[in-house]
Amino acid sequence: MGPGHRERQLILFGIVALAGAGLLAWLVYQLRAVLLLLYVSLLLAMGLSRAVRWIERQRFGGKPGMLPRWMAILLLYATFLTFGGIVLALIVPPIAGQAKELGQHMPQYLDRAQAFLISRGWVEPGWNWNELLTKAPSPGAAFAGVLGAVQGLLGVVGTFLALLVLPYYLLVDAEGLQRSALRFVAPERRARVQRITSDVAIKVGAWLSGQLFLCFVIGASVTVALWALGVPFFYILGLVAAIGEAIPVIGPIVSAIPAILVGATVSWKTALFVALVFWAIQSVENNFLVPRVMQRQVGLRTVTVLVALLAGSKLFGIVGLLLAVPTTAILQVLVEEFLESPKSPKSPESPESPKSPRPGDS
Repeated sequence: MGPGHRERQLILFGIVALAGAGLLAWLVYQLRAVLLLLYVSLLLAMGLSRAVRWIERQRFGGKPGMLPRWMAILLLYATFLTFGGIVLALIVPPIAGQAKELGQHMPQYLDRAQAFLISRGWVEPGWNWNELLTKAPSPGAAFAGVLGAVQGLLGVVGTFLALLVLPYYLLVDAEGLQRSALRFVAPERRARVQRITSDVAIKVGAWLSGQLFLCFVIGASVTVALWALGVPFFYILGLVAAIGEAIPVIGPIVSAIPAILVGATVSWKTALFVALVFWAIQSVENNFLVPRVMQRQVGLRTVTVLVALLAGSKLFGIVGLLLAVPTTAILQVLVEEFLESPKSPKSPESPESPKSPRPGDS
């Protein structure tokens, strides 16, 4: 076989490899929404795995032994649903009352906004909100817009249901999935891979619990502060602040805007105090809560968290902000394992690593 034939084989192999890589990249791009949903579900499953294992080890009825995994997962889901139901029962009635009151006062707020815009010379004196209606789209376009909104709502509901169902089945089938994945790993490396997945699950679980803690603290602080200032709709605004806390950097800023606007309906001094309250809360959060919670829970330094947030927002926008910290925690585990000398691997009995990790805890 001459050198010319070998060169042709190499060229053919390069062309096939390039075409395969292009096809793979195209498939990943086309399935990006599905892959992202699967990744988020995997993060949730890893974050809940420690709680599931803890429930499995508990004794019920004084009998020792471990619960079936599916029952432990259902108990965890039931706990979350019960807690969520209690929270909704406490906040929905006042929120509904405040929302009704907001609807009743909305015309007055619009009139005040119109007078403000006219006084600043931003609109003509004869301008009113009815002009917006005259520029409204045709009935057909309006129907298309409503249909698009309904489709978007159904998509959100479908995504929410998928984020409930997929982590459940990932947790139930975790042991089988891990066994299948370990078949692609050399036998002498399987113990190390198991330890890595266990460390990743611990990191993600710590991030999830830390994020929930931050959302609760910020939501409760904003609600109490707005109630003390006499700002109406403080329940709704506190809930908005708690949700905004889940979106790093921009979430707290965006959640402050409606609170300041509602405070302005009381007086400009109230709006100023609301802005100061949000500034104070966010200063404590950014300089004290987030660095200490994330460093203590996840083990990431403040600089690392900030760089991860900047990179995530630049690459993937809001989704990148949401997933930056847990993804960085996973990468930290992988980098530490890669940098570890293979001549002195961690012993399974070492206090730095979990003893004989159970398949499926990741």
